[in-house]
Amino acid sequence: MSFKRSLPDVAWVFVFALVARLGVLSRFGGSVYFSPSSGDMKFYADWGRRIAAGHWSDPHAFYGLPGYAFLIGNIFKLAGFSPYTIAFLQTFSEAAIAALIFLLALWAYRGSRARIIGALAALGWVLFQPAQAFSLIFMPTTWGVLAFWGAVLWSVRSTSRSLWKPWAAIGVLIGGAATLVATVLLVLPIAIAAAARNLRKPGAVLAATGFLLGGVAVGTSPCWYHNCFVAREPVFLSAHGGLNFWIGNNPDANGYPKLTAGLRGTQEGMLNDSIRLAETAAGHPLSRAEVSRYWSDKAHAFIAGHPVQWLGLMAIKVRNLSNATQYDDLSVINPMWQEGVLTPGLRFGPVAVLAIAGLALAWRRDPQARWIALAVALSLAAVLPVFVTERYRLAAVPGLLLLAAGGLTGLGEAVSERNWKRAGIWLGAACAGTLVAYFPIREPTLLWLDDYNSGLRHLESRHIKIARALFQRALAHSPQNPDILTALGTSCLKVNDLNGARRYYGQALQIEPKAVEALNNLAIVAAIEGRWAEAIKFLETALQIEPDDPKMAELRERCRRKLAQIVPSACSW
Repeated sequence: MSFKRSLPDVAWVFVFALVARLGVLSRFGGSVYFSPSSGDMKFYADWGRRIAAGHWSDPHAFYGLPGYAFLIGNIFKLAGFSPYTIAFLQTFSEAAIAALIFLLALWAYRGSRARIIGALAALGWVLFQPAQAFSLIFMPTTWGVLAFWGAVLWSVRSTSRSLWKPWAAIGVLIGGAATLVATVLLVLPIAIAAAARNLRKPGAVLAATGFLLGGVAVGTSPCWYHNCFVAREPVFLSAHGGLNFWIGNNPDANGYPKLTAGLRGTQEGMLNDSIRLAETAAGHPLSRAEVSRYWSDKAHAFIAGHPVQWLGLMAIKVRNLSNATQYDDLSVINPMWQEGVLTPGLRFGPVAVLAIAGLALAWRRDPQARWIALAVALSLAAVLPVFVTERYRLAAVPGLLLLAAGGLTGLGEAVSERNWKRAGIWLGAACAGTLVAYFPIREPTLLWLDDYNSGLRHLESRHIKIARALFQRALAHSPQNPDILTALGTSCLKVNDLNGARRYYGQALQIEPKAVEALNNLAIVAAIEGRWAEAIKFLETALQIEPDDPKMAELRERCRRKLAQIVPSACSW
């Protein structure tokens, strides 16, 4: 079908998806997730605010991908800080993804069923609940999905025999998007294969690949130029890659983002802890590149020393990728659904089952759908070096939806034509997919993570009773978790229950003596009760762990002044 003739249909798909996402956005304002007050969302929001205030860089290599922070930072500078503005713009990205899905269906499938497949797959994206949730929050997920599938469509549709056109421009798109979400780089094999299909001659393919990679260099230049020539560190995109590699490849790894001892769960806290631990091990200050190398060296040592265990870990990651189990490390999907923000819709499990069945039918009948399957495989493979989360595997969903919709229409045709062989192939593949997707995973974190993270949001919104109930439920699943105990202590402190706060903080410190938040808040409890010397001791211990925390240092000085008023000899401290 001609793409020009299909433009009115594409426009209708875009409008429908946009209206649907705006409907979800209209319910978002009352959510505790509306204001990014913790976790990765706060990390990006704070970074964006610093950029809006004119703090564009520091003397170090980026320790986190900067593209999204600069995007929202410039929006803040133009329109002021508003979660609604960011979410509103991201609804357009979501609508564009739905339109891309429809266009890919027209390209990959033949005949009149292509329109039906495109409409079904686009509707699936609109109803996909993880996509609804991640479109609203301060995260670059939706932009990464849009860039990935935009580059796929641009590459596979091209019939150009030019050595540079459109490959250089596709490279710029991929490189620019990689400054937001690095896994977009895994679309490069699709672009190279498309160039090889068009050009055929090895020399021409090599030249086109050179232009493609040159475009990537241009697109990523804000990162590597800053890191190499401003910070003077040999880092391509971000120096936090070594840490992620270690989290995904260590003796205690489980295929999900399970943090090792000494690393806090928040993005900012984890990054600060990773620097502190690396510098403590080295015995001297390190550059960000050296910190990254420290963690990647630890991961490589584990892989080299335990190859069988590591292969088993990779098998677990593959299982996690294809499983219906939802590991949402941000804990936004289920809580938003419970709040009534998200519309009823799809999750990963049913989509994966139908996609496996659809691929079985399309492999021979619709050969161009193999490109879709390849793109899905590459998007999932990008996650294997690190760990699996719901937002990381979201990039595969547009392709899975296309394969699923193609399989459903193929099944309908097979039944109407009484082609029981083809229907049997679909049914057999669907049964196999069900076994894969619904293989039981017993991961303890799944039982408490959503309650804990949701409790933090309610705590920050001063819904203390709700927060405490959520923390108690989380603690029932993980009674030796210092983070949950610390959160319970803070819920007591918020209502001036000092005895309860002291009890929970003390329990947290018995399990994790370096729990900085518990130490800091015990100092606050002691200060409220006028026990200034005890407060100083707690703060001194906390500052040994985090010596660069200005708030704790300021509180320590205030406690010293108070103590000096009571005991004059304390002035010599």
